[in-house]
This record gives sequence, structure tokens and C-alpha cells, in this order.
Amino acid sequence: MIDLYYWTTPNGHKITLFLEETGLPYAIHPINIGKGDQFQPEFLKISPNNRIPAIVDQAPTDGGAPISVFESGAILMYLAEKTGRFIPSDLRGRVQVMEWLFWQMGGLGPMAGQNHHFSGYAPEPIPYAIERYVKETNRLYGVLDRRLADRPFVAGSEYSIADMACYPWIVPHERQGQKLEDFPNLRRWFEAVAARPATVRAYQKAKEVNTAPSVSDETSRRILFGQTAQSAKW
Repeated sequence: MIDLYYWTTPNGHKITLFLEETGLPYAIHPINIGKGDQFQPEFLKISPNNRIPAIVDQAPTDGGAPISVFESGAILMYLAEKTGRFIPSDLRGRVQVMEWLFWQMGGLGPMAGQNHHFSGYAPEPIPYAIERYVKETNRLYGVLDRRLADRPFVAGSEYSIADMACYPWIVPHERQGQKLEDFPNLRRWFEAVAARPATVRAYQKAKEVNTAPSVSDETSRRILFGQTAQSAKW
């Protein structure tokens, strides 16, 4: 059993995509980030960065005590290694999956996240910041489009954790000021991933957990965007 500490964000969706693909038994524990659940001491013990997602594997492969993992990329790698699925066993294939997983973690996710923030959540518009992150998101879409020009999936011929990491960050493309018709290879890939039964199930699970925006009022805005080092004490 995998205990998944989750909220309905792109990083949260990465993990439900994997779990639905593999059929690993799991239980969702909602962490409402708009209400500050991520700062509860119990959650901080397994996610010291007070961010979702996090997991606790009740049956790790070493046969020892339950093990917790935080950070979505680390969780995807852990689960892929646990199951032997969605990451190649050969050196070169594995390197490509790792490259594109870390590309998402260090580029697409953070840049699209800043795009979301300055375009939709900042208390006042800052034109320079909006332009900066919309353009950088566009550049990254172009990188991914070129990558997909001669292969069906991000890391090659097989669906992998690299695809699972990237896909949820493309779902809100309209909010990011992007048009998929400008990126035909990306669009073809996006539609293929969206049609996978596990993807449909994962996003249905999200609707069962939450359908409201995480930032709904000034209180949730302060919780999400006004924290300091004091917030992470436990």
C-alpha cells in the first residue's frame, strides 16, 4: 500500500498518473494547500519542504520499515525502481528518461509555475514578469515540440515517468498563454497521453478530491504565497 499525500496540482497529478498506470494499491490523503494543511507537523515529518506530493510506502522492497519520499521527481523515480516499470533498464534509455525528468523538474515546472503566479495570482500585474515567464514557457514548449518530432514519447519509443512528469504541466496551457496548435508534435503527444485510460482515471480521482481553485480568497493567498522559514518548523 502506498499512502499518497496529495492535492490537485500538476505535481500531485504526476503521482496518480503513475499509480493508475501500474495498479499499485494506494490511498489518497488530501492535503488542502489553500487551507494550510501542508504546514501541519505530521505532514512536515514526511515532506520537510511543506509541499505536496509525498508518499509513504508501507511495503518497501528491502522488507524494512515504511519509507517516506517527498518531491515529485524523486517519488516517480522511487516508484519506477520499485516496480521496474516506466524507466528503461538499459543505460542509454535510462539516461534519457532521467534527463527529461530533470528537465521538467528544473525547467518546465518552475517556469510554468511562475507563469501561473504572475499571470493569475499576483495582487497586481507586473508586465515584465508576465512577459518573461510567458515567453520562457513558450520556449520550453518549443524544446518539447522539437524533441517529439521523431519519437512518440518524450524519452523515446516507450511511455515513461518523463511523460508523466511533463503532461500535467501542459494541461493548463491556456492559462500559460500557449496554443497547442503552434506545437504540432507536442499536441499529438498531449492528445495521446490524455487518451490513456490511466490518465482518465487519475484526473477523475482529482475531481473526487477537489474541484475548487487553491487560491480562492486573501487567506489562501497568504497561506500559499506569504510563508517564511518560520512556516517549516516542527
